[in-house]
Amino acid sequence: MHSLNSFIHDLTPEDLPDNVIEQAQRCLLDLLGVAAAGHRTRLSSIMQRFVTAQYPGDIPLLFSDQTASLCGSALFGALLIDSLDAHDGQVLTKGHVGVAILPALLAQAHEQPLDGKGFLTALVIGYEIATRAGIALHRTASDYHTSGAWNGIGVAAMLSRLRKLSPEQTAEALGTAEFYGPRSQMMRCIDHPTMVKDGSGWGALAGVSAVLLAESGFTGAPAITLQGPEVADIWQDLGQRWYILEQYFKAYPVCRWAQPAVEAVRTLRQHPGFAPEQIEAIHIYSFHEATRLHKVLPETTEEAQYSLPFSVASALIDDAVLPEAVAETPQGLQHPLRRQLSQRVHMHETEAYNARFPAERWAHAHLIMKDGRQWTSEPCIARGNPENPLITGELLAKFNLLTDGLMTTANQRHVSEACLASWGLDRLDVEALLKRLSGRLAV
Repeated sequence: MHSLNSFIHDLTPEDLPDNVIEQAQRCLLDLLGVAAAGHRTRLSSIMQRFVTAQYPGDIPLLFSDQTASLCGSALFGALLIDSLDAHDGQVLTKGHVGVAILPALLAQAHEQPLDGKGFLTALVIGYEIATRAGIALHRTASDYHTSGAWNGIGVAAMLSRLRKLSPEQTAEALGTAEFYGPRSQMMRCIDHPTMVKDGSGWGALAGVSAVLLAESGFTGAPAITLQGPEVADIWQDLGQRWYILEQYFKAYPVCRWAQPAVEAVRTLRQHPGFAPEQIEAIHIYSFHEATRLHKVLPETTEEAQYSLPFSVASALIDDAVLPEAVAETPQGLQHPLRRQLSQRVHMHETEAYNARFPAERWAHAHLIMKDGRQWTSEPCIARGNPENPLITGELLAKFNLLTDGLMTTANQRHVSEACLASWGLDRLDVEALLKRLSGRLAV
């Protein structure tokens, strides 16, 4: 067991098991693919204009030819990834870590040269601290907060290490990041999906700001999610249990809560004679939070990403939920059959599935066809969990799908090879990777 401060400042690359290093590299690849695809959204262009105007500086924005300050670059990168709901997550936090950690790390890496060992070790520290902070906040807070409420604590821990804060400054930074993290209500953005998303942009901003403030002598309130006696057990296995190994990877760019239902209807496509045009009704049985994804006819990318009916309709057409399905285009949100099928979805809350949430997320589907045939799926979970992982080849395919038309084939290969780097801490060329991530995409 490490103390919190020693884990942040004294963890060495040699302390990391091989599978932890490999998982960090998978997270890096997956997040970068989502970030690139995020440039297709309106949110990304709005935020690019905002941060370049309000946070001027010389740090490159992710996949852009524009620059901003350390705070602005981290804020932009986190909202860029969050704009396309396809990034990794963790079931016990009911949220996302890497979306805030990676943009802050990339922004700092532009200021401070890092080798592969330093980069990936810092990334792991961010994941481990943020995940535990998220679990602790859910235990101690009465409301369900967005990821930004706690993933900024991981950002503060990671940057405290890289910027060599003292133990006292680190404690102040962590306390400030927790205090200023956006305690925004998650279910409000589920019921009313807009660009506020999961709060992770402001989590990244709070974490970076907290470290910069601590460097200047700013004092923060004690971080109760790190120090409270009621959460002490969460921190006892720091450096022994690696929560980064418990991240899930999304197969589709929609809310994770919709994905068990997506998998359920995908199994029903296999029946002989299946044709989506012949569906009369689609009954989905799942847990309460999934049934709150209620938007039937989404008009924006955000509404589509938080719509179980639209996600299911898209999966029945494409056997997957492709990125274009959540785009504001005639092939996406305005696709006639997607909209017709979305209106035929009926959602049912199931107590047996409620009892297993959040550690497990389940759904099953029942299709009624116009000719009277009826099919019921087995209970399904989403793909990409630790128990049914997306293998590296599938993550590469996802990365290529997300970046098609945005990167050349050569650049896709260069970025993916740089991320995976033959599974080695010392093989990741951070400087070369940063050059690949700076510059305008073909959008």
